[in-house]
Amino acid sequence: MRYKYCLFDLDGTLTDPAIGITNSVMHALEKYDIHVEDRAELYPFIGPPLDYSFKTFYGFSEEQAVQAIKYYREYFSVTGLFENKVYDGIPEMLEALKVKGVKIALATSKPYEFSIKILKHFDLYKYFDFFGAATMDGRISKKEDVISHLLEEMGCKSRDEILMVGDRYHDIEGAKANGLKSAGVLWGYGSKDELQNAGAEYILSGPSEIPELF
Repeated sequence: MRYKYCLFDLDGTLTDPAIGITNSVMHALEKYDIHVEDRAELYPFIGPPLDYSFKTFYGFSEEQAVQAIKYYREYFSVTGLFENKVYDGIPEMLEALKVKGVKIALATSKPYEFSIKILKHFDLYKYFDFFGAATMDGRISKKEDVISHLLEEMGCKSRDEILMVGDRYHDIEGAKANGLKSAGVLWGYGSKDELQNAGAEYILSGPSEIPELF
């Protein structure tokens, strides 16, 4: 096998969280009297850490971003969490990797507690051997930090054995920062240009292409 371990982003890679995330962002923005009618304007929130998104897209201060995340979680923790769906072919792809003996890990900027609930709700939890995610307090949120802590837990001897799979440039850059190869997927929320410019070694059009790399 070229790789023995596969790290997966969650949002935009395994599941399509658009409705839940955008509803949660709308809920938070309403608290600041910001009204968004077209949820597509909020798709850039899918993938990056929330504090980054509130600061970058709406110019929030650190204090405002912290409070906005609390408002976001008011909705997300109850309802938005499950306004989500698994992309077609994902369970079959994960099963094919397991048959090949690949160790599968989660590497997401979504908090651990939410990520585990989502994986269990959609019956994907059983495929995973390791779990890397953000912390609720924001101590770990950037993808490169999530991956770094995950690699310590995994204890892999060679980073050449690991492939990171994600749909946004944060996934690709996070992999590079940790010395990993990466695959960008086109069924999520990142464009081909975005993924190529970030330096993805592979660009994939469908989940069935992933096991072919192992």
